[in-house]
Amino acid sequence: MRIDKSKVAIGFMVIGALTVVFGVVLLFVGPTVMKEKIIENTVIDPKNEMSYTMWKDIPVPFFMSVYFFNVLNPQEILKGEKPMVEQRGPYVYRKRCQKDNITFHPNNTVSYREYRQYYFEPSMSAGSESDVVTIPNMLVLGAAVMMENLPYAVRLMISATFKTFKEGPFLTKTVGELMWGYDSGLVDFLNKYLPGMLPSTGKFGLFAEFNNSNTGLFTIFTGQDDIRKVHRVDSWNGLTELSYWRTPQCNMINGTAGQMWPPFMTKETTLPFYSPDACRSMELVYQRPGVMKGIPLYRYVAPKTLFANGTDYAPNEGFCPCRQSGLLNVSSCRHNSPVFISHPHFYNADPVLLDYVQGLSPNEDKHGLFIDIHPQTGVPLNVSIRLQLNLYMKRVSGITETGKISEVVMPMIWFEESGYIDGPILTTFHTNLVVLPAVMEYMQYGFIALGLATILIAALVHHRAKRNNREGETTTSHPTTSTSTGERAPLLQDETD
Repeated sequence: MRIDKSKVAIGFMVIGALTVVFGVVLLFVGPTVMKEKIIENTVIDPKNEMSYTMWKDIPVPFFMSVYFFNVLNPQEILKGEKPMVEQRGPYVYRKRCQKDNITFHPNNTVSYREYRQYYFEPSMSAGSESDVVTIPNMLVLGAAVMMENLPYAVRLMISATFKTFKEGPFLTKTVGELMWGYDSGLVDFLNKYLPGMLPSTGKFGLFAEFNNSNTGLFTIFTGQDDIRKVHRVDSWNGLTELSYWRTPQCNMINGTAGQMWPPFMTKETTLPFYSPDACRSMELVYQRPGVMKGIPLYRYVAPKTLFANGTDYAPNEGFCPCRQSGLLNVSSCRHNSPVFISHPHFYNADPVLLDYVQGLSPNEDKHGLFIDIHPQTGVPLNVSIRLQLNLYMKRVSGITETGKISEVVMPMIWFEESGYIDGPILTTFHTNLVVLPAVMEYMQYGFIALGLATILIAALVHHRAKRNNREGETTTSHPTTSTSTGERAPLLQDETD
């Protein structure tokens, strides 16, 4: 049985055309399918096992690295000389976060409390918790500033109280004591007779209230009805706005809880989040694109206006009373203690702050904060939040412990909270969000290319088959004519004869 090549070629052309159509359909439908898949996996829903587990337990290892500014000349500072400090550290702690009391609500929100615990990591640290450092005594120098407007007689009594409990202007303690608390007769006295004056009721330490604590009751949107709202804070401790600051804008609770953001980000997108520890909402801005182990990312950093004062950046007027740009006054949410937050080593701050303290050297790579985020999903890949705690010190008459201290914003410690996706989670993330979309994209163009190639080859085969058929018909027709003529010649001769 003879095969008609032209008909077979037409069949292949039809198949090729269908393949092209399928590829074109994938070209338009594929991104939609991927988008729907991302939305499905981004919504906070216990049915989404991987993404829900990542949100609930944060399996990524997080670390807090703490650096102390060891005071080298405490006696000279009391005489009015410039403070000299040296950085000590890092003292690294593994941070474990876990959400509890998770409750889903009918209005597509979920409430939870996130508990945090810190564990010292000797192998990652530059020293041990038994290292001894000297820093300003917040109980004395902070209280002195807080009480400078009280009657002179009261200030004398306060000074006498400090002497009674042997509290001086500077503390020399171990890192462990300064971090998690130390016994103090003055603290016991204040907690007994002036309850609520101090942030903690037990030992006094810089991070005493952080360990084994939670960040408050967060209520956030699940994104079930609108993916653009996923992770956005609806309320914190039942509040939709704060009361620490002087303007409604500064008191707003904006953005997410600072762990994940809505998907489908662009370079114009910002990263707003609310930080209970900083008592305010903050916003990071896009800096540049990048790649982390094959995964595309956007890097977001703090703008220079983040801690700018009200003079340099009018919207920050509500965070005042302000000092130099680069300092955030958090006294209103820290029991009126004269405490300021800044970037480490006064990075991105008014240069005059560096003139008041010797031993600081700001550097963007070491002291700038950033978040590397996967723009399609809003999931952070690499995080480094760096902040510095400073104490405003000055001479206060009547409180002799302050001596002749010059007015200065004194750095005490700075810390970095960092973490990045790695291991099996990174592999799964890379497979689902990089490899599979790439395969789908290649398939789209692959089907189109295959279809076009099939059509082209089939068209050539069809053209060839048609030409061969025509040539075959021509060849066959000529021998038939000559034979007929040859056979009829003798017959004519016979009839003549």
